[in-house]
Amino acid sequence: MIYVLEDEASIRKLVVYTLNNSGLEARGFGAAEEFWQAMGEQRPNLALLDIMLPGEDGLSVLQKLRSAPATARLPVMMLTARGTEYDKVMGLNLGADDYLPKPFGMMELVARVRSLLRRAEPEEKQEEYRLGELFVSIPRHLVLANGQSVSLTLKEFDVLAYLLRNSGIVLTRDQIMSNVWGYDFTGESRTVDVHIRTLRSKLGDCAELIETVRGVGYRIGGAA
Repeated sequence: MIYVLEDEASIRKLVVYTLNNSGLEARGFGAAEEFWQAMGEQRPNLALLDIMLPGEDGLSVLQKLRSAPATARLPVMMLTARGTEYDKVMGLNLGADDYLPKPFGMMELVARVRSLLRRAEPEEKQEEYRLGELFVSIPRHLVLANGQSVSLTLKEFDVLAYLLRNSGIVLTRDQIMSNVWGYDFTGESRTVDVHIRTLRSKLGDCAELIETVRGVGYRIGGAA
């Protein structure tokens, strides 16, 4: 179940309709009071929160979710027209998992929602990956390329792990930045490119597994 807290009825209905028609059950709420009432009845798997709301705003809702043990790890994405760097920092510092400014495309929204839901799956999910001659064990922090051990920096390993956990999915530079470094400031995508380049240089023949999708970002493992 996905809860959508958005006071603009047209946007709320479109988001709920899109999610439901993508095989993701969703409910919409126009005010925080309705949202909290529903939380008392059923806890969702993910919450989409607008910032500008009548009465209690989205950041306050986020703060309360993070301070309550039962919802401290609930995946939360902010959907808001406020797309300034300050607002992104505020949302991320309060514990938002993703931040999508309006206007946004429905396909991108669904892709990000699915990504958040995958990341929130129980820890028994796969933590070892093999693609061709590349083997990666997340718990052991082990990377083998063509049978040879590869020494990576912490961030290089984190980038590789994030790509593998989303194998077959094209990830934007902002998504990689947000999930590996914890922020997605405009102009910092060069950091991602530099780490991809050094990662490829260390993987040898396995470097070709990391695909550059021009104008979008990167993918490992080919099309889903």
